[in-house]
Amino acid sequence: MGDDAPNRPPKSAALASFERMLASGKDSALLRYSIGNEHVKAGDFSAAIDALEQAVTIDATYTAAWKLYASALEHAARHAEALDAYRRGIVVARQRGDRQAEKEMTVFARRIERKLSSSS
Repeated sequence: MGDDAPNRPPKSAALASFERMLASGKDSALLRYSIGNEHVKAGDFSAAIDALEQAVTIDATYTAAWKLYASALEHAARHAEALDAYRRGIVVARQRGDRQAEKEMTVFARRIERKLSSSS
């Protein structure tokens, strides 16, 4: 048996490689995004949120990281936080001229707004 916690899926080869890079001192928004993306694929949204939060802290203009961060928060049923992350990501996308990401995050944010307003 491996070291994996009983409720966690085994690490992918990519995730293990990314974590080795991080442990060796190579840290970047892209690396944190990649780690977060692997956790999302595995359904480990808590670990994904941690990694993606670091990605947007390192580079607050990283549109794709905002989008994935918000999505992970949404999957973890942290809807208010997800809405905030989408809104912040929309501002970044607009500033960077990333119209597609802006449109996608706007659609996702509106869906959460509707969900939150119907539950109040």
